[in-house]
Amino acid sequence: MTGTEGLAVVAAAYLLGSVSFSVVIVKLKEGRDVRTVGSGNAGATNVLRASGVPAAVLVLGLDLAKGVTAVLGARLLEAPAPVVGGAACAVVLGHVFPVFFGFRGGKGVATSAGALGALEPTAMLATLVVFVAVVAWKRYVSLGSILAALVFPFLSWGGHRVGWIPGGDRSVVLASAAIAGLVLFRHLSNLKRLRRGTEPRLGGKVDA
Repeated sequence: MTGTEGLAVVAAAYLLGSVSFSVVIVKLKEGRDVRTVGSGNAGATNVLRASGVPAAVLVLGLDLAKGVTAVLGARLLEAPAPVVGGAACAVVLGHVFPVFFGFRGGKGVATSAGALGALEPTAMLATLVVFVAVVAWKRYVSLGSILAALVFPFLSWGGHRVGWIPGGDRSVVLASAAIAGLVLFRHLSNLKRLRRGTEPRLGGKVDA
């Protein structure tokens, strides 16, 4: 694959990520912008608030699928590992800053999970355990999302080192670290509320 082709794959992943299903589905179903409701976040949790369970489940599935499609599509095109990692980062970047929707997107958690899960399913399963444990313990979706994003690069790196994730490439670790940084950036307001003790818990009026 040439450098130009690699850039095209990454650009296509960004454009795919920029399709904000939460905005589209709530607009079609409710006639309003999900970003004007509740937390203002263009993600499945806010869709639940704006349009109910079926719409939220649909958005969650589609956001996950975006991440998976970007990675698997790059691999089907036989892109080298750095391009695959770049596609994973780009699809999350598109979700967070969608060019089709004024660069006002979601926090990237579901799309990140799809992309990272496609990159390394074993590490993602371990990360999912961390997420579920934190949310069950503290009932903060935001805290579970942040810790899961931060843990994944270390699980990936450590798994390669000890051999329980075979065939690893450092591009995966670098891509997952970049995605973790992006997710962390989008959750800065949640971190401030967590520090102040004002972050709503799961089931409250405003979730992550």
